[in-house]
Amino acid sequence: MAREKKPVHKVRMTEGKRNIIHQLLEEYDIQTAEDIQDALKDLLGGTIKEMMEAEMDDHLGYEKSERSNNDDYRNGHKTKHVNSSYGSMEIEVPQDRKSTFEPQVVKKRQKDISDIDQKIISMYAKGMTTRQISETIEDIYGFETSEGFISDVTDKILPQIEDWQNRPLDEVYPILYIDAIHYSVRDNGIIRKLAAYVILGINTDGKKDVLTITVGNNESAKYWLSILNELKNRGVKDILIICADGLTGIKEAITTAFPHTEYQRCIVHQVRNTLKYVPDKDRKAFATDLKTIYHAATEEQARAALDRVNDKWTPKYPNSMKRWYDNWDVITPIFKFSANVRKVIYTTNAIESLNSTYRKLNRQRSVFPSDTALLKALYLATFEATKKWTTTIRNWGQVYGELSIMYEGRLPE
Repeated sequence: MAREKKPVHKVRMTEGKRNIIHQLLEEYDIQTAEDIQDALKDLLGGTIKEMMEAEMDDHLGYEKSERSNNDDYRNGHKTKHVNSSYGSMEIEVPQDRKSTFEPQVVKKRQKDISDIDQKIISMYAKGMTTRQISETIEDIYGFETSEGFISDVTDKILPQIEDWQNRPLDEVYPILYIDAIHYSVRDNGIIRKLAAYVILGINTDGKKDVLTITVGNNESAKYWLSILNELKNRGVKDILIICADGLTGIKEAITTAFPHTEYQRCIVHQVRNTLKYVPDKDRKAFATDLKTIYHAATEEQARAALDRVNDKWTPKYPNSMKRWYDNWDVITPIFKFSANVRKVIYTTNAIESLNSTYRKLNRQRSVFPSDTALLKALYLATFEATKKWTTTIRNWGQVYGELSIMYEGRLPE
């Protein structure tokens, strides 16, 4: 009799798992399956320690750096040996003076934690809202957790965000994109719209890299100058082209921080702003006519096309083309480049694909409880979005050669 085949269970690759995998590859030099085991073992031990530290904060009623009148206080750590699916390991268990602390992540007499390894890691990936983490912990351990405890646990990734935001950058970036996505955030009971500003760079190897994410609501030349100066302080010495929408004060800030950098108005946003109030019946024809402007071979031909489009559509849609004339000086830099370079500058495919991941956050929740919660969600979403960024920009060799000629002496040979 033929042996019955056991059903094959496919592993479902969730967003949370992808986040964890990407972070492991970023943090550890993984070459073999054994390296993976060592990385997960190291990550597990650190995660358990951070969770128990948060539990101790909740138990004592104050954080490690705070003062308190509580007669119970922290009393060092005790090393404990436990068995996991990655082998035997040591964990550091925080102690209190009265010995009343009862950790729940790894209980006092618990010696085997092999059944919770992956669940703890997946909890971090799901840790964008206190509700999700609370439900996951209750599912794993069978006990309820307070909102304060959950906040303490999720706040443990804030130092990682800070390290990422302050990491050294390359000296030269041929192209930078700046874009904004808006989110609803609760602030003292009032829901406000905040912008998340994303700066994406193309490095000299033709690879994409998110340089920074900031959350704010105060666009100005002073604001953008502080952002650009932060990039300088992290090692950036030169940028050839910055492509952005009409952010308030951005042009003046670029001139001050990087006087030799060209500011290119984002063509994608320029077209969107033009078509925003055009009915569907005319939108396709209008968009086709707009292409004759930014696909023109020369600036002179582009200007002639602009005048034709303006004459055709302005009688029906007054002021629809006004921004093209107002912004012409920052639209025209693309016309000195070939089609391959133009596509890299104005199609903004890189940042558009990134933004599609960020927009999912708006679909997942209508309001973020705080700007910190938004930043944590954006941080995790960034690692999800960038996991496939392993190849260079298309035709980068030709693009780089052309940029090297146009901006002589500013790119490494």
